[in-house]
Amino acid sequence: MNAWLKKMMVALLALGIGQAAWADEVPNLKKIVQRAEAGESDVQVILGSMYLRGIGVRQSDQEAVRWYRKAAEQGQAEAQYNLCMMYYVGQGVNQDHEQAMEWCRSAADKGYLPAQNNLGMMYGVLQNYVEATKWLQKAAEQGSVNAQYNLGLRYEQGQGVRQNDEEAVRWYRKAAEQGLATAQYHLGVMYANGRGVRQNDEEAVRWYRKAAEQGLATAQYHLGVMYANRRGVRQNYEEAAQWYRKAAEQGDVDAQNNLGALYDEGQGVRQDSAEAVRWYRKAAERGYVVAQNNLGVAYSEGQGVRQDYPEALRWYRKAAEHGFAAAQHNLGEMYYEGKGVHQNYPEALQWYLKAAEQGFSPAQNRLGEMYEEGQGVPKNRKVAKEWHKKACDNGFQDGCNDYRKLNNEGH
Repeated sequence: MNAWLKKMMVALLALGIGQAAWADEVPNLKKIVQRAEAGESDVQVILGSMYLRGIGVRQSDQEAVRWYRKAAEQGQAEAQYNLCMMYYVGQGVNQDHEQAMEWCRSAADKGYLPAQNNLGMMYGVLQNYVEATKWLQKAAEQGSVNAQYNLGLRYEQGQGVRQNDEEAVRWYRKAAEQGLATAQYHLGVMYANGRGVRQNDEEAVRWYRKAAEQGLATAQYHLGVMYANRRGVRQNYEEAAQWYRKAAEQGDVDAQNNLGALYDEGQGVRQDSAEAVRWYRKAAERGYVVAQNNLGVAYSEGQGVRQDYPEALRWYRKAAEHGFAAAQHNLGEMYYEGKGVHQNYPEALQWYLKAAEQGFSPAQNRLGEMYEEGQGVPKNRKVAKEWHKKACDNGFQDGCNDYRKLNNEGH
């Protein structure tokens, strides 16, 4: 490749830094077009990319495709890959996944790493995991950081290969050491859970931090969890709040809920029920059941908002209908006590039962009380005793006390 062409390639690689500034420095456009029309495939790729980005020419996806195709038909791997991606997303051409895969395969067969990685991903979407793994392996072994990470996922999930946590860790580490944040996060998870490596919270924190400092929200959330729970670091709620906030502001619902909880308890931040509700609501409105339940509690108790039992009922129901046991119990309580709804023992019983069957001990004990008193069901001390025992076995002290009382009464 001559010096002029190298200069052009370097300029194109820098487009993400300053397209407008670069446009004024485009070498003679006429010369580029002449060489492209003369059939120089490398220059055709450059001209296609100029049209794609609107550099020195009017932006045109169709013209980009036209020049990529000319180069691709001459066997130029980068052009084949670019044409693949244009077909895949339907940019400048009708979307056609089969055509996309054909062009990516042509580039991948020539050893072009981005094509190998993306071809592997395309096969993964089609759930052809064996073929997906084959292409990811080729790219990963040549150092493609994205392929290394994706190959790690395949080994962790056992898709296209025998499930192998050690191999997953090996590939995550390769990508993580190249600085890929998602791989750093996954490597942290493997250390935190002791999968494929000896469990080590300090190493988990180290890798979470690397990813978190690159702005990966889920890593920021997990780093906050480590600080809040004294895992691998000294417990520090201020640090937890800082990392939760970073992730929460990016829309991470786990972090939004946990930041709300810190405001509720005044841990690491000044206690502020209204601010807790604000963060709970953000997560709740996106369907996060824990936050929906917490928002229900806030409305039920009038913390951070005006007390509103019907609104509490609404949020409890949203979480309960998605199977969240605490919300099922709380919804049962609303029916049991007639808050925001007419008192209805049979309805309360149904929600308590749903929570109790998931092992939620307060609901198990409440069922015991209802069978003991005959509320919504025929009185049955034997069944009551069974539910109290379940609650006791799950660590609920009131259940132990109620079980002992019935036992002493000879039931």
